[in-house]
Amino acid sequence: MQKLTALVLTLLIAGCAFPGVYKINVQQGNIVTDEELTALSEGMSRSQVHSVLGTPLMVNPVDLSREYYVYTFQRSGGDIKEQRVIVYYYNEQFSHYEAQLLEETPAY
Repeated sequence: MQKLTALVLTLLIAGCAFPGVYKINVQQGNIVTDEELTALSEGMSRSQVHSVLGTPLMVNPVDLSREYYVYTFQRSGGDIKEQRVIVYYYNEQFSHYEAQLLEETPAY
């Protein structure tokens, strides 16, 4: 009986401390590449910019002269990598952008 109790307790404790917990990759937002950014030209309308880059992740409701394209990636519970692109408009036409891109996009 003692051997059976010891075996059951060992299995229960081993089950609680299982080291192989699977963690998924988490990817969110808009992936924007250098090629897409070079396709933008000054004077494009919002809809033309959206056809190149997609719909922005965030729009400032107070200041419509900017749109934000943010992409985050976390591999298996590790560090979060982030890229940001801010698109600026002047008189409803594309003016310029600021980009902080990842060296490689780890999309899967």
